Amino acid sequence: MNFIEELSWRGMIHTVMPGTEEELAKGMTTAYLGIDPTADSLHIGHLVGVMILRHFQRAGHRPIALVGGATGMIGDPSMKSQERKLLDEPTLRHNQEAIKKQLAKFLDFDSDAPNAAILVNNYDWMKDFSFLDFIRDIGKLITVNYMMAKDSVKKRLSGESQQGMSFTEFSYQLVQGYDFLHLYRTHNCRLQLGGSDQWGNITTGTELIRRTDGGEAFALTCPLITKADGGKFGKTESGNVWLDPRYTSPYKFYQFWLNVSDADAEKYIKIFTFLNKEEIEALVAEQASDPGRRPLQKRLALEITTMVHSAEDAQNAIDASAILFGGGGADALRKLDERTLLDVFEAVPSFEIDGALLDGNTRLADILVEKAPVFPSKAEMRKLVQQGGFYINKEKVTDPMAVATADMLIDGKYIIVQKGKKQYFLLKVNG
Repeated sequence: MNFIEELSWRGMIHTVMPGTEEELAKGMTTAYLGIDPTADSLHIGHLVGVMILRHFQRAGHRPIALVGGATGMIGDPSMKSQERKLLDEPTLRHNQEAIKKQLAKFLDFDSDAPNAAILVNNYDWMKDFSFLDFIRDIGKLITVNYMMAKDSVKKRLSGESQQGMSFTEFSYQLVQGYDFLHLYRTHNCRLQLGGSDQWGNITTGTELIRRTDGGEAFALTCPLITKADGGKFGKTESGNVWLDPRYTSPYKFYQFWLNVSDADAEKYIKIFTFLNKEEIEALVAEQASDPGRRPLQKRLALEITTMVHSAEDAQNAIDASAILFGGGGADALRKLDERTLLDVFEAVPSFEIDGALLDGNTRLADILVEKAPVFPSKAEMRKLVQQGGFYINKEKVTDPMAVATADMLIDGKYIIVQKGKKQYFLLKVNG
């Protein structure tokens, strides 16, 4: 597999430094990509870089994932309008350990293969580097004029931000540049990968390598992912889409990809899956002939949920989706764990009722008209039951005089009421 060719047809290359492809053709090459540990989970905005590292390893090269414990303490000014809150060392260490576990799902760290991935933390080599040593040994090599010419600096000083730029942030590109020099010396790392917003920081590193060691190093960046409608990729109303199920459940993760637009699905399936060109072209053709079936979105959601979570989580998300949209029955509903159940029915009207009402004597009609007003009247409920359009927990209710019992509870505290095919209500039972 040719790394550059693979990324090219997938639309994952923004800029490549001249000579990069020739360097890769010489044999196994080592490259690194930095990840800022500002949280104890990656989000889908990080996934492009992680996928590039995996493609790099699949092409026979050796990837280094650099968790930026030191640079994370500074804060990268690229694409930022203001300075970020800085994290303390214990928080950064915790975040790094969590990120390492997530990266292990994508990269082979543990085999004895010559191109096994390496995880490094730049705090380990920066923590003992004194300020005086750094500005004497590294700072003198790069001029202020060179640093000021970088887009990340120019944008912050051009009036777009009222806060300007602190010296801390201004020094960021030097620290990142030194990372490249350090990895060049310790791991023979000759290529840095990153988003297009990192080009200035990366080329500072290649310049440091040239000026200190007379060495040659290279750079490759990928485009920043956008949505077809101009909205910000990876953001929902509730915030980032995280890889950690504590923050974004597998169901919500699956739903995010399932609900992308047709134009975005065609782009994302190339970037976020390892399906080959022929498979993707077949899916695109299938989508064009019958857009309503949404094969691109379904395959994209399946592939990426399986990769980030598991095949079981992906299947559970598919089954849960079917419950709300027509295909799932009572058995599938009762198999849902509480969190997924609440995710599935998050947007439906909900009511709280007293558990004492499930005594086997109180009629459903009394509860659903007086306590949880699903129906405006008992007559309307009776009419829907007679028409065969009323369900409790996906099971049809045929008796308009039916009573409520504790057997109806899901997870000991929920009842799903359904009117017709698509109108749902969630009853939360207290006590």
